Amino acid sequence: MDASATNAEVKVEKTEGAQLKSKKLGDLQLESEKLECLELEMGKIEDAQVRSENTEDVELKPQRIKDVKEEGPSSPCDLFDVEVVYKIAQELLLGLATACVDNTTGSVFQTPAMVAVDIRKEMVEYLTQRSEFFVAESSILEGGPGAEASDHPYDVISLLIDDFVSLKRNWFSRVSGWLLSEMREDRVDDFVQEMELNSFWLLDGRDTIAQTLLKNVDFKNMYHCNKRFRSEELAKHRRQCGFRSINCDNEGCAATFSAALMTKHDSTCPFKVSPCEQKCSEYLVRREMDRHCITVCPMRLINCPFYSIGCQSPVPQCMIKQHFYDNLHSHMLYTLQFIHKQASAEDLKQQAEQIEKSSFSSGLAEIQVVRFFVSAIKDIEEKLGPFQFERKHSDSVGDPAEEISKATNSRAPLSAN
Repeated sequence: MDASATNAEVKVEKTEGAQLKSKKLGDLQLESEKLECLELEMGKIEDAQVRSENTEDVELKPQRIKDVKEEGPSSPCDLFDVEVVYKIAQELLLGLATACVDNTTGSVFQTPAMVAVDIRKEMVEYLTQRSEFFVAESSILEGGPGAEASDHPYDVISLLIDDFVSLKRNWFSRVSGWLLSEMREDRVDDFVQEMELNSFWLLDGRDTIAQTLLKNVDFKNMYHCNKRFRSEELAKHRRQCGFRSINCDNEGCAATFSAALMTKHDSTCPFKVSPCEQKCSEYLVRREMDRHCITVCPMRLINCPFYSIGCQSPVPQCMIKQHFYDNLHSHMLYTLQFIHKQASAEDLKQQAEQIEKSSFSSGLAEIQVVRFFVSAIKDIEEKLGPFQFERKHSDSVGDPAEEISKATNSRAPLSAN
């Protein structure tokens, strides 16, 4: 019994000794690896120091001092495209309303107004974080399915808002047809109006957030100024910066936009005073141009009063009298064709020439009503005697209107004098 117990104790001691030895070896190996890593880092530092010592300090030091003097303490301009900022600010309010409505749809105990404060906080934090990593995300997705997506700040932030809204939808919104219903759009519009009436999340606060988001995603610096200046130069730059906010000079227009967009706005401003597009003598604001040109402009095109019997020339209203003088011959041909439907174009032409040469034709150009003109032609024909003509053959003669048109085109217009 004593011998077996002794053997067991010896085995236990040997096992513990082996484990202790193995542990010590492991510790030694770990210390050795740490030492190797430390030696490697020290070697890198020494190499860097050697390279630094080999560099000519005479060339580097003046450059560094010069850079510091040139830069100095500076401040960013931080002016933005005010139109884009305003659009983003409006989209923020609409996105918040949509998220609140979708989050409380089907709920008996909650309304959009009850969750608006918490969701607004979550929304601002979400958009800020996503916009800060937008450039990195764009680089990762470059060449992927979204490579052709717009990089306009408004479009980018709108997509981020849509992503946040989709995260706030409750189970009812996801499984029902709520997202496509007209009732959803009506509730969103109503909640937007409710927030505006209660001055919840005013425009100034949204503008500040919109500027931050725009700055984060506008990596091409197309919609904000990223330049930096010393304090004494910053004020001067802001007075000249293309992103400074200006008001439209046209009377009645309350638009505000960046100075660089002045020409673009002026080309479409509805209050811009311009000459009539139809070249009359009037000057009027652009928003009234169409109505003027269609209704009262003396240069607007109208149909000739003889349109019903064949004259299809559009005529400026103020030149209608001159048109009657210039086209008296053709008007007579159309009238004679209307009276003598069976006469040939050649016979009608001879009859028109005979009427023109007669003393009875004076005053015809003053008649601007078709039925009065027809009556006057008939009276002249009665005075000249019966009109003799050969009946036309439908299978051998072309369209009289076309033949009359050809005949009148070769004739010089009459003078109004």
